[in-house]
Amino acid sequence: METPAPLAPPLEADFYLQPTVEVARALLGHWLVVRHEAGWVGGRIVEAEAYTQDDPASHSYRGKTERNAAMFGAPGTAYIYLIYGVHECFNAVCQPEGVGEAVLIRALEPTVGLETMFQRRGGVHWTQLCRGPGNLCRALGITRALNGESLITGRIQIWRGEPVPDAQVGISTRIGITQGTERLWRFYVRNHRCVSGSPTR
Repeated sequence: METPAPLAPPLEADFYLQPTVEVARALLGHWLVVRHEAGWVGGRIVEAEAYTQDDPASHSYRGKTERNAAMFGAPGTAYIYLIYGVHECFNAVCQPEGVGEAVLIRALEPTVGLETMFQRRGGVHWTQLCRGPGNLCRALGITRALNGESLITGRIQIWRGEPVPDAQVGISTRIGITQGTERLWRFYVRNHRCVSGSPTR
């Protein structure tokens, strides 16, 4: 059942200045939303992964390039990139400008603009609408046209929600990487049907 977006302000830039791994954990329970002509579309964050500048799995590990420039932007900037030539992925930039760290949002509990999401994703079950970073971006209409936008004032924002208690948070290694595989930097809401992958990954 669709629920209205909370009447809450966007997270401020200071939120993204916390250590990036802490930001990934803290983002659980907040709302990722995108503004379209018909209104807002989005949902509650239930899965996220941290990527730091000294992390061999991070796009910023070898420095700034044209492709990853937004990742070096101001804290609270959208970093959006394409993988496999097909799927777009959304990240929230952390740390001061020039550092190059971000949190990948892997899954949402879709709650706002469900009709629009179903139109974009076809006849999938509601739990599959925003399950996985590529599906999430497709459902919300997130494209590289939003790359570099402010998450505080732009068309794509993260609104303050309810924190998830520690007892409900799972921690694991990240999904789909070949380096930095030992780092337990994936955070997710336990037993949530919208979370991608298995709890042990």
